[in-house]
Amino acid sequence: MVIKTNRSVGIVETKYFTFNDLILENKHKLPNVTVAYETYGTLNEKKDNAILIAHAFTGDAHCAGYHEGDEKPGWWEGMVGHKKAFDTDKYFIICSNVLGGCQGTTGPSSINPETGKEYGTDFPVISMADIVKVQKKLIDYLGIEKLFCVAGGSMGGMQVLQWAMSYPEQIRSAIPIASTMRHTPQQIAFNEVGRQSVMADVTWKDGHYYQTGNPDRGLAVARMLGHITYMSDVSMQKKFPIKEKEKSVNFNFNADFEVEEYLRYRGSAFVKRFDANTYLYISKAMDHFDVQKEEFLPLGKNIKIKFLVISFKSDWLYPAYHSENIVKYLKMRRQSVTYCNIHSTYGHDAFLLEIKDETNLIKNFLGNLYNEVNGVK
Repeated sequence: MVIKTNRSVGIVETKYFTFNDLILENKHKLPNVTVAYETYGTLNEKKDNAILIAHAFTGDAHCAGYHEGDEKPGWWEGMVGHKKAFDTDKYFIICSNVLGGCQGTTGPSSINPETGKEYGTDFPVISMADIVKVQKKLIDYLGIEKLFCVAGGSMGGMQVLQWAMSYPEQIRSAIPIASTMRHTPQQIAFNEVGRQSVMADVTWKDGHYYQTGNPDRGLAVARMLGHITYMSDVSMQKKFPIKEKEKSVNFNFNADFEVEEYLRYRGSAFVKRFDANTYLYISKAMDHFDVQKEEFLPLGKNIKIKFLVISFKSDWLYPAYHSENIVKYLKMRRQSVTYCNIHSTYGHDAFLLEIKDETNLIKNFLGNLYNEVNGVK
């Protein structure tokens, strides 16, 4: 039996919003788009207390609470709820599955109305701007003119920056965590190895595998590689210390080490909830994201957004200098920015695990802005 604390948002349901005719950045048109989303807390009368939380690469709309019958809560349960960092007593929290996803929002595994079959790789290539454009459609549907904040870690942080690029006048504050203004060749390389793993699986069939069987082996290997980049050397040594019995040579290729078993488990579990084509499309959108390819927060406009930028010292996928570059760029654009590099041994996964430190930073940051907006001294 799951014990749900009184600080949890409790049992929640995923909702769906559908709209027609989405024109993508590459001029392709999707005739209809469905967005899966969840909300927590209450939208006030002025509709000025809404916070959008953007999920990371393989996340979804379920960031807090429990679905009926679930044993595990949403992926950011420790951060969203009563008196938590994103306090549902004050704020109305929204989280949606991204365009191209496979957890309720239109993506390559959705039915193409022109063929009656799954899109597969007939789905058009998408960008981070397209992902945020769909989020904007949802926010408009909810009747919210200006978001109190947009926040997210990793790829979620990219969406935060894209909001500041695409709709700067419609957000008061932004919290990009463990993120980047653009991918380096190393980060693109990691994603490319994952994509090649998927496409090398004989069952991938150029992305049209839905009737014949998923490329589970290729996707599992891609997930194993990705998971290695999410941890740090220290965190892996703590979690998987090599034991005496593991040092003996068995002369086979079984999982002799605990870390091998763990990675195999993570890979096999991942393929049960994630679509291989979504992996390809979303990773490509991340690789092409680049804040400086277009003018971001130009000085000629009176745009004022308060930023809180957070990084982690042991994150080697998005090292702290990526966040420092964000801070430098924002200061050159005369934006209000607070920065903290948190000491952690968890690696990139720290944004999901360092709840206490993140809560202290975010709660104070949002609280000060809340008091400022509401005239509280």
